[in-house]
Amino acid sequence: MSEARFILGIDLGGTHVKGLVVDEAGRVHAEDTRPTEDGAGGAWRENVQGLVAGLRERFPAVAVAGLCAPGLASRDEKMIVSMPGRLKGLEGLDWSNELRLPTVVLNDAHAALLGEVWLGAARGGTNVLMVTLGTGVGGAAMVDGRLLRGHLGRAGHVGHISLNPEGTPDIVRTPGSLEEAMGDCTVGRRTDGRFTTTRELVAAVAAGDQSAREVWARSVQALGAGITGLINVLDPQVIVLGGGIVAAGEVLFAPLGAALDRMEWRIGATGVALVPAALGAQAGAFGAAYRAWQKFPCT
Repeated sequence: MSEARFILGIDLGGTHVKGLVVDEAGRVHAEDTRPTEDGAGGAWRENVQGLVAGLRERFPAVAVAGLCAPGLASRDEKMIVSMPGRLKGLEGLDWSNELRLPTVVLNDAHAALLGEVWLGAARGGTNVLMVTLGTGVGGAAMVDGRLLRGHLGRAGHVGHISLNPEGTPDIVRTPGSLEEAMGDCTVGRRTDGRFTTTRELVAAVAAGDQSAREVWARSVQALGAGITGLINVLDPQVIVLGGGIVAAGEVLFAPLGAALDRMEWRIGATGVALVPAALGAQAGAFGAAYRAWQKFPCT
């Protein structure tokens, strides 16, 4: 019998660095989380190295690694090539050299989708759309078993589809985007300053605040329209919703399901399955490990 092979999955986020040592069945053998410390001192890089060193000390048999981070990954999956404004020094950093370990690098949302397909809410799926609802709106797509990356790695940035060509441009200049309609970053503007976070808005909705309910209804209507358009383009079998806003539970899923009942082009009696993500904050690390297993099958 061959020995188990251990794989390191790393999720480099803006707030925390998360690491998992898993085997090829996805069983977790070790884990660690450290603060990122993304600031002028650049401590985030030393923190990643420290996390990796600690996990490899406990599991010297770790053969390969996968790392996910915000930004666009290079075609050869060695580095993040575009991440303006955050994590200074990340762009162009070759992680196989940095960690002295064969390492595959991918976008964090792409990794989260792979994690959910491998072990989570979309386990075994081949046509999957993931939409992450947090500070912004992100996502990833798998079509016929292939993760969509696109020409420059932009594929899956579903928050930057346009729902209103006359709307306010978002951070990538898309007018009236889904992110502007649903992201946590625009709650203040959408509520005329009454609320600063989606959590506050949802609490007011649950408490029966009529004004909050109207804002929330417009936001979820926009999300439903965006998802409907993506269904028509990608034809997924399941849609996974992740991110902090999903904690709203039925306050989100009930009106969103009703919106899709009205809008979705359906073949047969039921629509595309809509499910919450199952792996939580570990999805990216699991997905990064899974991609490393795919990239380096015999290392």
